[in-house]
Amino acid sequence: MIIDCAIIGGGPAGLNAALVLGRARRSIILFDNDQPRNAVTHESHGFITRDGVSPREFRDLAHHDIRKYPSVNIKKSNVLEINRESHSLFKLITDDGESYLSRKIMLAIGLKEKLPDVNGIRDYYGRSLFSCPYCDGWELKDQPLVLIGVNNNAPHLAKMIYQWSKDLVICTNGNSILSDTEMLLFKSKGIGIREERIAHLSGTDGKLKKVVFEDGRELNRTGGFVTPELEKPNDLADLLGCEMNKIGGIIIDALGRTNVEGVYAAGDISAGGPTQLIIAASQGSRAAMGINSDLTMEEFE
Repeated sequence: MIIDCAIIGGGPAGLNAALVLGRARRSIILFDNDQPRNAVTHESHGFITRDGVSPREFRDLAHHDIRKYPSVNIKKSNVLEINRESHSLFKLITDDGESYLSRKIMLAIGLKEKLPDVNGIRDYYGRSLFSCPYCDGWELKDQPLVLIGVNNNAPHLAKMIYQWSKDLVICTNGNSILSDTEMLLFKSKGIGIREERIAHLSGTDGKLKKVVFEDGRELNRTGGFVTPELEKPNDLADLLGCEMNKIGGIIIDALGRTNVEGVYAAGDISAGGPTQLIIAASQGSRAAMGINSDLTMEEFE
């Protein structure tokens, strides 16, 4: 059996693409390994009518919507290989030994986060430490916050966080990432800077209380943000030959098309960084319309 499109990735981009394509009466398989980047998050924000929804509830609601359309199937498996069989056909091989033939491929594989190398940071990530102030800044407003910023994204993120709380300290964990000009600017705004290495974080039940430095000094904080490194979760985009931009996102056009004919992308992997649910979902919808349009035009050639 040849399907119209294989969607790899079951986050908001892939889910919304499946919904749109299912409503267009396209035969779809959505491959979802159930390992979303936001799995540690208790609530997601910024999506109208779904503000505060948990990632699990969001996925359950999306699956309920998609099940209305019988031409869409969801497979809980990993796609290991994608090979072009012909000009208009791809073969996918999964980790359970199954193979599938598809006319189009949509990559909605998201990104993986590599957190700063700080002892205990995962105990607090998603509960009192976050990466996106648009997603979680409101819940931390006016609190004493820390930014564990260990890469060049830290200066920009610090300026953004300042909108939610003026009580902010930047901790670079021994990394020299701030220029003299940036240090003077932040100090003029009352933002603290601590460049010494962090020994560990202290708190209970995921709620941060202290940042403890290697010299024994402590910094009382109730939450904050981090600057994770982002990387692709697999090498499918590279194996297919997708062109990437300078920040590691797949280059796409207005309808999600990559430079590889028949291959589309949406969500974090095309943005090159984390996006809100509503943005990723809209990108999935837009790419789905591009896929359906291209399939339709081919059928009338």
